[in-house]
Amino acid sequence: MSLYLEYIAEIESRKKELGLAPKPIDGAELLAEIIEQIKDEGNEYRADSLNFFIYNTLPGTTSAAGEKAAFLKKIILGEASVPEISTEFAFELLSHMKGGPSIEVLLDLALGDDTGLATQASDVLKTQVFLYEADTARLDAAFKAGNSIAKGILESYAKAEFFTKLPDIAEKIDVVSYIAGEGDISTDLLSPGHQSHSRADRELHGQCMSSPEAQAEIKALQVQHPDMQVMLIAEKGTMGVGSSRMSGVNNVALWTGKKASPYVPFINIAPIVAGTNGIAPIFLTTVDVTGGIGLDLKNWVKKVDASGNTVVDKNGDAVLEEAYSVATGTVLTIDTKAKKLYNGNEELSDISSAFTPQKVEFMKAGGSYAVTFGKKLQTFAAEALGVEPLNVYAAAKEISNEGQGLTAVEKIFNRNAVGVLSDSPLHAGSNVRVKVNIVGSQDTTGPMTCQELEAMAASTISPLVDGAFQSGCHTASVWDSKAKANTPKLMSFMNAFGLITARDPKGVYPAMTDVIHKVLNDITVDDRAIIIGGDSHTRMSKGVAFGADSGTVAIALATGESAMPIPESVKVTFKGHMKKHMDFRDVVHSTQAQMLKQFGGENVFQGRVIEVHIGTLLADQAFTFTDWSAEMKAKASICISQDETLIGSLELAKSRIQIMIDKGMENPAKTLHGLIALADKRIDEVKSGTTPALTPDANASYFAEVVVDLDLIDEPMIADPDVNNDDVSKRYTHDVIRPVSYYSDKPVDLGFVGSCMVHKGDMQIIAQMFRNMEAQGTKIEFKAPLVVAPPTYNIVDELKAEGDWAILEKYSGFEFDDANPKASARTKYENIMYLERPGCNLCMGNQEKAEPGDTVIATSTRLFQGRVVADTAEKKGESLLGSTPLVVLSTMLGRFPTIEEYKAAVAGIHLTDFAPPVESMTTPGTFAVKIADPS
Repeated sequence: MSLYLEYIAEIESRKKELGLAPKPIDGAELLAEIIEQIKDEGNEYRADSLNFFIYNTLPGTTSAAGEKAAFLKKIILGEASVPEISTEFAFELLSHMKGGPSIEVLLDLALGDDTGLATQASDVLKTQVFLYEADTARLDAAFKAGNSIAKGILESYAKAEFFTKLPDIAEKIDVVSYIAGEGDISTDLLSPGHQSHSRADRELHGQCMSSPEAQAEIKALQVQHPDMQVMLIAEKGTMGVGSSRMSGVNNVALWTGKKASPYVPFINIAPIVAGTNGIAPIFLTTVDVTGGIGLDLKNWVKKVDASGNTVVDKNGDAVLEEAYSVATGTVLTIDTKAKKLYNGNEELSDISSAFTPQKVEFMKAGGSYAVTFGKKLQTFAAEALGVEPLNVYAAAKEISNEGQGLTAVEKIFNRNAVGVLSDSPLHAGSNVRVKVNIVGSQDTTGPMTCQELEAMAASTISPLVDGAFQSGCHTASVWDSKAKANTPKLMSFMNAFGLITARDPKGVYPAMTDVIHKVLNDITVDDRAIIIGGDSHTRMSKGVAFGADSGTVAIALATGESAMPIPESVKVTFKGHMKKHMDFRDVVHSTQAQMLKQFGGENVFQGRVIEVHIGTLLADQAFTFTDWSAEMKAKASICISQDETLIGSLELAKSRIQIMIDKGMENPAKTLHGLIALADKRIDEVKSGTTPALTPDANASYFAEVVVDLDLIDEPMIADPDVNNDDVSKRYTHDVIRPVSYYSDKPVDLGFVGSCMVHKGDMQIIAQMFRNMEAQGTKIEFKAPLVVAPPTYNIVDELKAEGDWAILEKYSGFEFDDANPKASARTKYENIMYLERPGCNLCMGNQEKAEPGDTVIATSTRLFQGRVVADTAEKKGESLLGSTPLVVLSTMLGRFPTIEEYKAAVAGIHLTDFAPPVESMTTPGTFAVKIADPS
């Protein structure tokens, strides 16, 4: 059977079973067969083949794009004749292919001997931005050889005509509102984790956004208002909290955005989204990738009494009142020039934050990629011509406040900034390009990152990147048909691209499912590094890490750079003393609770960097805090460490990188050896005193300062989704933190120790609890299931060597077997301990889940509705979050323990090394000497 007939069979199956259109073509072999059918004018499949060739072939560097570009070149040269594709139309099709093979063909024609074709090709090239070194080198060589066409192209690039000749964004945009949900809207609603396997199939994945009912309502609004875009709104909440999902924005764009190209299927751009409390930082970056608009509505405000005091409800939460309505079906006008939101002639809100000069550029260019590549291309052309580039793009916003020192994040950005004009230190609010040191991709967004790399015609990792890793942790729980289909293909692509991969396409080393964040935490070997990772929990405890969408990960891999504003910071310090029965996780939860109390319920962490002065904890343990900062809605987090602590963390990182080398994970570029060399260099700098551990200046300026009183923490602290709160907007927010005594006698149906929130010490705590019970003669049994998933294989190996794994095995009822991994997800649990394969497990909710309606106590991070546990008609599923000893004890009792039971269970166990630093960790001030803000 031919590939084409197999494709036709697949089309019929998709249409019949799923109601979907033909899947876009990315393979060269299938397209080659289609091209042969196009050339045969009598072929029965010719008409459909022509349609597939023109409208259903993916662009960029897919192998299909290579076939398509080569055939279009033959048509242009007259070597092939297709009546339906004229020379002009062939050039138009090449112009929509974005880069890679299409640029190679256009350069062949532009630098060829046929003057007419060269002129046509150069006209198309002047509209393109996705050129790489091989492309620009050809242009440069031709220009130096006296080629006038090459000179003209370079002159156009130096003027950035690929950008300036685009139409400006509309002054007024009419939209019709759609309330997608009340309260915070997680990206899980827009792109459910359990449907992660389908993300690369955009049309199929689009069917899972929100609900069929919501999709029907959006369609109805589009019929009623055909000239307007539908604006999705998080009423009384924030849009896009939680995971960093390009797929979420892709789905919104698919339903409400604009078609990117008439010749590229199911790729839409420019969605418009809004939230009462704005857009979550990572999600907003993803909206920028597509040239979309994200609005902070502020349409609900705190109610005040006659004295101006905030009115609170019985729970002590501020009562909100509606400033203006955005109920579903409301027609609104976005005035992009005035930067105001209107209902008719009534001004509702200032929305200037959505229309900064940089964001307007993204909208005009159709997304942030085109701006990033355009700036690089303009710089190259100007240098090749020996001229100054025209000031086309908005000037980088460079803010330097005289007499003000630098926060930790400001120091990192100043160290990594690229192309800065100012000689003075830059402060928060500046918008700059920065070098990216470490990049991470995970396996449920990885296939999309591959697509993005192909679409931007990238073929190899940027030499500017110190290290990059592709994980297999999000699909670690079950090696099912979906994982078997997606994971090897992903690993092969990323391995060839230049990443260190968890699975070796050649089979030299065993497949590993280590949690991405733990690996990135190990391979980050500089406390001044910038890390970009394809998950919201990319929050390393060395350097500053930003969780990002799959597209931002792709651009970081391809260019080694990222553009972003320097964020404001909130300083977190500690006072008092840890009680011996408290775990560091309790400190983390209490930080959230005490912050909210100190600031009257306002989350000052949202959208900012948390600069936490931990000082004494190694990177493994400190990561527990930085990881949680994603749930605090922070943009990022930075740990301030003492010199000896940083050295210890770097030595640990070196040892684990060496294990990766010993396992055979090194690549031809010797990336892992390079990281060890960088770690050695950093250790030498700290030991010699030339560059101590990163600290802020004493005269740095913060948005807010939070002091956490450890003396106030006397009970295990639990993050509660508060599923039965009367105000639906207050559910699933991570803002409800309660002591264990609140849950007296509450039954527990399942416990989970795992995900990125635990480290080796957590596994050791479980082992020690069992040893203590053995010594006391207490029977070790479970009245509720306990699932334990270590973060990495390194940790398992270390536990085996030290004897702790043996006691875990002794009391387990199930232990993972990589030689025979699970082929299907569990639906029922026994009252035993499950020792699961390293990876994310229940935290992801895409494979394993608790039984519907369960009350789960977990060390996980996610409180989202339906993530770890689904609801039933009778009972809402609850995923409460706490420390490892609390989880273990709760499963043994089948209920939450009393504080007396808990203290007895952890007596004599060393739970944490954390203690507040005795001295302030700051350095003398860095003084700015001028104020520079060209924008």
